[in-house]
Amino acid sequence: MNIPVCYVVVPCYNEEEMLPISAVVFVKKLTELIAKQKIAPTSKILFGDDGSHDNAWGIITDLHQQNSCVRGLKLSRNFGHQNALLAGLLHAKDNADVVISCDADLQDDIEVFDSFINKYNQGAQIVYGARNSRSTDTYFKKHSAQGFYKFMAFLGIKLIYNHSDCRLMSKQALQVLSEYQESNLFLRGVIPQLGFKTDIAYYARQKRTAGETKYPLKKLLLFALEGLTSFSLMPIRFISVLGLSLATIGLVVFAYFLVGKFLGNPIPGYASIICSIWLIGALQLFAISIIGEYIGKTYLETKRRPRYIIEKELP
Repeated sequence: MNIPVCYVVVPCYNEEEMLPISAVVFVKKLTELIAKQKIAPTSKILFGDDGSHDNAWGIITDLHQQNSCVRGLKLSRNFGHQNALLAGLLHAKDNADVVISCDADLQDDIEVFDSFINKYNQGAQIVYGARNSRSTDTYFKKHSAQGFYKFMAFLGIKLIYNHSDCRLMSKQALQVLSEYQESNLFLRGVIPQLGFKTDIAYYARQKRTAGETKYPLKKLLLFALEGLTSFSLMPIRFISVLGLSLATIGLVVFAYFLVGKFLGNPIPGYASIICSIWLIGALQLFAISIIGEYIGKTYLETKRRPRYIIEKELP
């Protein structure tokens, strides 16, 4: 059996507090896997700096100078987590047989890397890391995340339940991924579309030991909206169903008032008319905003702007 060359891709944004801690853990794990002959000695760790405003890149540079297995990639500005991750994956695929992605906060248990490699050796081209425990999450974080996966499944969007972006991908799978050119990137939705033999490795979510989360509520909501509008037409269809339902209700109400007028019982309805106007106006604005979201995405796709720009590389 050939021992695969493995690259661990770690996207970073303002992680100067976490990087000195996580780098030691990643290097130790890589060394351990090499010693067990699960991965080749030429395996590397690739830290990708997503336009950080702190000293993250300086720390990555120091780590590169101290350890030959550490490489670095600096983007020219902040392109967002998904694009930074994609930059690392596509950069690593030419030199690696398999690429494992994992965030710098170490909330994804890196002990799962052993299972990743084992399942790859058993024939899986993509291995998803899925959380079987969220005991370290807050009540809101836990239930909002699980609600997101259930809602996406309800809309018919194929996602791996409780999977973040911790996964293993083979060179072949990454080559196919590189052919997807969409600007509105939602990797958790794109990768299940690739096909290939897949498997799942489960682990317990860990607690962040330093720094602050880079996904506050606002970013989480925007991320969910990105996934929803990138892979489902359900919101547009919902508007159609809602419009038809309101039209039916309107006809029933109109018939009710018309019958009352002919029976000599006109119904005073100033308040109801004003409420109806406000309700219909709000629904119209809501519908226009959803349609505008899809139009905006189409507009951005037609520009074909680069999804990321690499400023520096530490080979």
